[in-house]
Amino acid sequence: MIWEYKTIKLAATGWAGGKIDELRLDKMMNDLGQQGWELAAALDTNEGYGNTKDVVVIFKRPRS
Repeated sequence: MIWEYKTIKLAATGWAGGKIDELRLDKMMNDLGQQGWELAAALDTNEGYGNTKDVVVIFKRPRS
């Protein structure tokens, strides 16, 4: 099977980072799910001292 991928970066907010808009993330994930995308991975990027700069989510779906 051949896959295609979509990577989305969400900026973390807050004094020390690490906060994301969960409602926005849920809506985005549900919209992508309806288009056939499946969550493959999610990770955060560390600025140092445990502070999160961004959250990266990677989706995949079979290429048509």
